Amino acid sequence: MNNSILEINVLFLVLLQKIKRSLNHRYFLRCSFNGESFHGWQSQHNATSIQATLRDALTVIFREPVEVTGAGRTDAGVHAREFFAHFDHPEKLTLSERRELIYYLNGYLPDAISIQAILPVRGDAHSRFSARSRTYQYFITRKKDPFQQAFSWYYPGKLNTGLMNLGAEILKNNLDFTSFAKLPKETKTNICHVEYAAWEEKEDTLVFTITADRFLRNMVRAIVGTLIELGREKISLEDIDRIILSKDRRTAGYSVPANGLFLVSVIYPEEIFLKTPDNN
Repeated sequence: MNNSILEINVLFLVLLQKIKRSLNHRYFLRCSFNGESFHGWQSQHNATSIQATLRDALTVIFREPVEVTGAGRTDAGVHAREFFAHFDHPEKLTLSERRELIYYLNGYLPDAISIQAILPVRGDAHSRFSARSRTYQYFITRKKDPFQQAFSWYYPGKLNTGLMNLGAEILKNNLDFTSFAKLPKETKTNICHVEYAAWEEKEDTLVFTITADRFLRNMVRAIVGTLIELGREKISLEDIDRIILSKDRRTAGYSVPANGLFLVSVIYPEEIFLKTPDNN
């Protein structure tokens, strides 16, 4: 086969794939999960992931291969109160069919994963790239409690939370978060727009909330660890600026344990969600 015929065949296959995708209907899964027993969202060899678990469940129910794409890559042990993933299906699913699918999925999936909704979206909607913002929360318990250990970090030490909030304010004035990235060269850019970052004390619990358009791998846990060092008064506010400007992960604080971290919200533009007669 000469090169021209080979090129035509390749182009034909690419076109065929595009046509096939355009005929499919796209759906967002809104779910939550306890990440304690998973090695993060991303599918990987010889490890249990949330992505593979969802993919396998849909594949069994639909009796055909189904690919699932998530809103982001959560680390091993990280939880999600709200997470979105999308999949394509050749048929248009009615509201009753989507409700039935939720029922079967929740029956098939392990207790650690729950599906709350299946939402029809535009064909070009993407659970990761269409997201406008994401919000994470990190929970620290100041009181040793055996019922909190799976979902918070026990830290009884003294902390200056006022200073920690001043440090959190500095985050909003910066864009390059290379110093808090586990693998700073794995992405094309380390620019993140932080909209909100603050600490709040609730009885024996200290909660850090941060909202941004995107997050780097391990970014929130590294930020929390650095702000803890600030709260211990081991570093100063000037050091926070220095750490960010250094663009060097070695200058920042340690990564706090994953079990205290939750993805709590993912925001999308309203126009990507389809309004149907049975889905007002």
